[in-house]
Amino acid sequence: MLDLKTSQTIKENAVVICVLTKKTDSLNRKIDEINRLCFSSDLNVIKNFHQNIKEFNKATVIGSGKVEEIKQFIENCEEIIDVVIVDYALSGSQMKNLSSAFKVKVVDRVGLIIDIFAKGAKSNEAKLQVKLAQDQYLLPRLSQLQGTSGRFGSAGVGMRGPGETKLELNRRVLENEIASLKKQIAKIKNQRVVTKKDRLNSNLPLIALVGYTNSGKSSLLKTLTKEEIYTDDKYFATLDTLSRKFRFTDGTQAILTDTVGFISDLPHQLVDAFSSTLEEAVSADLILHVVDISLQKEENGMKEFESNMKVTNDLLDSLGATDNRIVVYNKCDLLSKPILLKQNEVLISTKLKKGIDIMLNKIKENLDNLN
Repeated sequence: MLDLKTSQTIKENAVVICVLTKKTDSLNRKIDEINRLCFSSDLNVIKNFHQNIKEFNKATVIGSGKVEEIKQFIENCEEIIDVVIVDYALSGSQMKNLSSAFKVKVVDRVGLIIDIFAKGAKSNEAKLQVKLAQDQYLLPRLSQLQGTSGRFGSAGVGMRGPGETKLELNRRVLENEIASLKKQIAKIKNQRVVTKKDRLNSNLPLIALVGYTNSGKSSLLKTLTKEEIYTDDKYFATLDTLSRKFRFTDGTQAILTDTVGFISDLPHQLVDAFSSTLEEAVSADLILHVVDISLQKEENGMKEFESNMKVTNDLLDSLGATDNRIVVYNKCDLLSKPILLKQNEVLISTKLKKGIDIMLNKIKENLDNLN
């Protein structure tokens, strides 16, 4: 929605429900992450609720008592609640049941992340990838969702699409569109292969920047290439794979590629849809794993930055990416005490331009060892 007087987007008010299903789930970490996702989708979080799921409710996931508690809050809240965000992957019927109970729009974790991707898609390829993920998400939920979106309008979180296109809740239309999108993406993928061959012929090594979203990958790319590159404090601020040449002090060159940020429980629709953007990491000669070392909170025996590293490493391993990796601990200016580094680890601050020369020497050393 647009306020014509201020020309600024009016934020929707949201209630968040954090669902914990495992003993190892960290409530603080999960609430912090889902709230950051809401911030990235321009939502104004009014209140957070949470529930540990012991006896799973097939109709609503959370228990009837919690549903009633949240319903009462929404009805009595001084602020008008526009949407309920559930930090869980809901089925179409569960979404419909909760929406009926709360009398407001309900968006689950998968839908929220897809919505953020839809906002951030700029290139034609990214828009195609997001639309494919959106259609694959909607298809199995059609029978339950048909007729529900119109009750709460057709705008705002969960209703956006690449280019703000209207969602067509029709199975045949979606199936045909999915087939068409896959063909278009395959064509772009083939073009990427040709481009990759041209790049390989140049004999320039490829370095891929990977890491948890908001770890500072784009800032590092900007620092090394000395080019103006868009950065933001929101999750998935940049979606498109961005490659730039950069030069070492000895005059040799390499290609540096930024990839989409990682996140825990990344929806499988987006892993599949964005596999082509992650191929750069798979084919890279060297991976720079960028980590926000300032995330020092510890729960269940693991610090937050370590949990983020595990998410990234697990996905890289599943893709068959190279083991030739350098861990780049970013935001060291926010550390209160020094840390011990292993052999292939460096400590930097893109903000203060600290540790960059040491990192470049480590990169050059790793690349030279490949020859």
